[in-house]
Amino acid sequence: MELILAIAAGALYGTGFYMMLRRRLGQLIVGLGLLSNGTNLLIFTAGGLTRARAPIIAGDAQELARPYADPVPQALVLTAIVIGFGVLAFSLVLAHRVHIATGADDIEEIESGQ
Repeated sequence: MELILAIAAGALYGTGFYMMLRRRLGQLIVGLGLLSNGTNLLIFTAGGLTRARAPIIAGDAQELARPYADPVPQALVLTAIVIGFGVLAFSLVLAHRVHIATGADDIEEIESGQ
């Protein structure tokens, strides 16, 4: 299962980089979102997949019984989702403002000032 998720994360990274190299602002923002999702999937996969084993210590035990789900990657992914949403919302507002100011969404047109 980890191999499939690693391949999916690689596909998201590849597609995200390809979209970020395009000339239009909309494609750049979609690429940024794909990179964010690829990073979340990579962190989640690197943390290891454990099903139906919560990291809770039983009342009579002194330590956790292996295997258990590690909560740190889950917390990192949750934080990355919130940060990624904020960056995506900011980039959408910025792209909208650029489109209003210049009337174009092509990056080379914006740079040349046409």
